[in-house]
Amino acid sequence: MFNFKNQSQSFRYAVQGLRFVWQQEQNFRVQSFIAVLVIIAMILFRVTLGEAIILTMMIVFVLVLEVVNTIFEKFVDILKPRLHMYVGVIKDMMAAAVLLAACGAVAIALMVFIPYIVVQ
Repeated sequence: MFNFKNQSQSFRYAVQGLRFVWQQEQNFRVQSFIAVLVIIAMILFRVTLGEAIILTMMIVFVLVLEVVNTIFEKFVDILKPRLHMYVGVIKDMMAAAVLLAACGAVAIALMVFIPYIVVQ
């Protein structure tokens, strides 16, 4: 059965996690700022519903991946590099995953917005 108290506590924990990422991770703040700019551009250019869905999915994907990256960083920091040489490699690979996602998001944004900019 649905328990509102448990659900609201879970929501509070999630908000605490977002607050932590916001306060501790500059990349998350930068990506959030860019996301706001993209949302404003979506409104100004009146993109199609399909374009809006794709752009929104990319925004969420990049931000979620940044949160996952932060999780991995904090987790492997517990291990300390002296315990295993792959700790640094894992952190680098997670950063690479976020970079690839961000580059993909930029490519998609360019494909969506360039026709609107050129026509204007």
